[in-house]
Amino acid sequence: MNNKKLKEFCNSIGISCVGITGVGPYYDLEKIIIDRLENNLFTGMEEPSIEKRINPRATMENAKSIIVCAFPYFIENVLDSNISKYCYGKDYHIVVKEKLNQIGEYVNNEVKDFEYMIFADNGPLVDRYLANESGIGYYGINNNIITDEYGSYIFIGYIINNYNFELDNKSNKTCIKCGKCIKSCPGKAILGNFKIDPKKCLSYITQKKEELSENEKTILKNNKKIFGCDICQDVCPHNINISKTNIKEFAQDLMYRLNEEDIYNMSNKEFKRKYKDKAFSWRGKKIIQRNMEVLNEKNF
Repeated sequence: MNNKKLKEFCNSIGISCVGITGVGPYYDLEKIIIDRLENNLFTGMEEPSIEKRINPRATMENAKSIIVCAFPYFIENVLDSNISKYCYGKDYHIVVKEKLNQIGEYVNNEVKDFEYMIFADNGPLVDRYLANESGIGYYGINNNIITDEYGSYIFIGYIINNYNFELDNKSNKTCIKCGKCIKSCPGKAILGNFKIDPKKCLSYITQKKEELSENEKTILKNNKKIFGCDICQDVCPHNINISKTNIKEFAQDLMYRLNEEDIYNMSNKEFKRKYKDKAFSWRGKKIIQRNMEVLNEKNF
């Protein structure tokens, strides 16, 4: 099976950003990870095993290539939204897994003894690294991956598999380094040299389970998001005049705001039932309500 046939199928199910990369090991990435660990530039949510992060064969012993896909989600800019754009439509974990499974099943019907494993924000590998290596996009100073058509408003999923697909070339582009994301970041998390301190990122702060520090509360109060943050993407010149998503699940049943009264008056079970198809639901009602209380300086 050739790459052209694979990509034609991907296009037929709405995935236009597809690339193939190899299985490493990625020793250049290992150096970056070690540097970040030594400088405390990690959140603790990352895969703890460096070996698993740089070596796909630590996850799938007979891996020969990785199919990497970008899933655009931009719909529109909404001024009074209190959640991140990636939460407007259906939970990307659900959508990406469904699409990747479609790809895996398609190749399985075309290739004898095909084996694969799919990952949608739940795998050991560094998906942004894979996206860059597979030619899908290039790094911004804010560490987001930027694509030509959809900017940085994308999710990344990948399929580790045992087939020798032809490898695509790494993207050698870079962002224009205008510095707007550095100046605009609420927590000053973007360090300016393609490094970030993720613990200072507002998106991380809104998801943090531990008690918030006074500084973190101030960052949250000054920026009216209950979950996530889009600021570094909203100010990015690479996100001007981008295409809207062509994936229907990200364009239907849109929700732009969480209503405080609704949240306060529902049980945890009701919260999970009502918002089970939204990307913020995994964190639970407690964290969402805490963020609302911080924003409003209320004590309940």
